[in-house]
Amino acid sequence: MTTSRIATALSLLGGLFIIYVGINYLVVPVATAAGFGLPVVPEGDAVAFLNLKGVRDIVSGLVILGLLATKQRFALGVAMLATSLTPFGDMTTVLSWHGSTATALGVHGFTAVLVALAGILLIRERRVSSTEPALVAE
Repeated sequence: MTTSRIATALSLLGGLFIIYVGINYLVVPVATAAGFGLPVVPEGDAVAFLNLKGVRDIVSGLVILGLLATKQRFALGVAMLATSLTPFGDMTTVLSWHGSTATALGVHGFTAVLVALAGILLIRERRVSSTEPALVAE
């Protein structure tokens, strides 16, 4: 499998997965939040914040899928690198609030690494292709 296909697969799966997570935060917010890794799940009116997270997750996934669909691979790579800060921030938040270390590292940390890897592979595609000699018709 080529690095281009790996980057595409990681981007596609990442985009679809975060949309799925976002939908779950809208449909079953408390149940979804229980798996996030924090020691306390919001209750009462505070559950509205979980809906906000759901909307933002869906939008993040749509940005990824939109850039992928329009074949804007370099822009997708930059977006993936920037997006990798979200699960990294989630990881550090869970750790800072004495949540589940296993979830912080195993879910959020691992996700951050995969998203960053996809971004690096996508950006690297452009560098590699721009250093190859152009074919000139004679």
